[in-house]
Amino acid sequence: MFDSLKKKFSGTIGKISDQISSEEEKALEDEKKEKTTSKGNTVADDKTSGKGKEDKSSKREKEDKSFESHLKGKESEKTSRLSFLRRKTDSEDEDFPKKNGKASKQQKNDSTDSKKGTGKVDTDESGKDGKEEPSGMFTFATHKTISENDIDDILFELELALLEGDVALEVAEQIVSSVKNDLVGRKIKRRSDVAEFTKEALKNAISDILISEGPDLKKSVDKAKKTGEPYKIMFVGVNGTGKTTTISKIADHFVKEGYTPVIAASDTFRAGAIEQISYHADNIGVKIIRHQKGADPAAVAYDAVEHARAKKKELVLIDTAGRMQTNVNLMDEMKKIQRVVNPDIAIFVGDALTGNDAVEQARKFDDAVGIDGIILTKADADAKGGAALSIGHVINKPILYLGIGQGYGDIMEFHPDWMVEQVLGD
Repeated sequence: MFDSLKKKFSGTIGKISDQISSEEEKALEDEKKEKTTSKGNTVADDKTSGKGKEDKSSKREKEDKSFESHLKGKESEKTSRLSFLRRKTDSEDEDFPKKNGKASKQQKNDSTDSKKGTGKVDTDESGKDGKEEPSGMFTFATHKTISENDIDDILFELELALLEGDVALEVAEQIVSSVKNDLVGRKIKRRSDVAEFTKEALKNAISDILISEGPDLKKSVDKAKKTGEPYKIMFVGVNGTGKTTTISKIADHFVKEGYTPVIAASDTFRAGAIEQISYHADNIGVKIIRHQKGADPAAVAYDAVEHARAKKKELVLIDTAGRMQTNVNLMDEMKKIQRVVNPDIAIFVGDALTGNDAVEQARKFDDAVGIDGIILTKADADAKGGAALSIGHVINKPILYLGIGQGYGDIMEFHPDWMVEQVLGD
């Protein structure tokens, strides 16, 4: 049941998760590439700097050698002039290399310190650049916030898919808008959060669409019983939706609950309709009030109400002629029934398989006679689920029951939470 809707919502959850995860992974890759490039440039700069230092050291050595040669020339000149100064000159010459050697040693130490200093800087810079951001789920936590660009295309696909699944346009738009408002700006801590948040957003959107507050028929019947007045339900809908069978199911349901209903065969437009409802009434053991074909439908309904009052029966179920919502004359007959018996509630019976057509029918009947609740038939065969999701929202009335088979017991009370689980449950 509602398999199509379930697949559409499941697909949306998966697509949004994949989209956001892939974008985050791409951002991480770009960040790593940028860091790698920056690190490579730093190493190249260090090599260039080292080469410059080597050139300076080589130049200094050449200058030292030139200075030593100059001193040797001076020494020869002095020995040829004054012999008595030879010792002094020799002594000075002996001291100079020591001093010069000391200077050279100092230069070497400076050069070594310089290299050590350079090595220290290189190590620090390399350590800083080589330090990578944490990856995986922890990086995801610190980097990702859902934006409109992340989900716009996917939500547009969802809207189209909902329309294909017989969801009314205004309902599809509201679901998409609600999901978007819930997701945009969300901060993602783990990849699994994406799917969780999307699923929660869809649940909220569907819950807002489905109307949960509606009349409790059993409580209403009990309340009417205390007044001595039967509770009157009028069923409306077009031909072929399963309206007559649905009335029989409701009658059987209340019989099993200990109530005594009576059926009014007010569809006098077709002789076959009178025979059909009579057949079902006999099967479930319920009294039926009927007139001949062509009789006044309002008169049949009036007689059924009088019978219930006289026999102290709690419930009157009024069948009406199945008609297209565009048939003005037949709509007028239904309005006459309302004026004569003043039903407590009018229920629209729609075929879930007709999708958006059922939604449009419900709108027309609501405009004509006012609808208080909805019963969708053939819900067990409805794979799309668009009508169940849309119909209550469009006319702002709750779904009360779903027909889920051909037997009299094949009817179930509708609960919005159940519908949410059907389309988003595991």
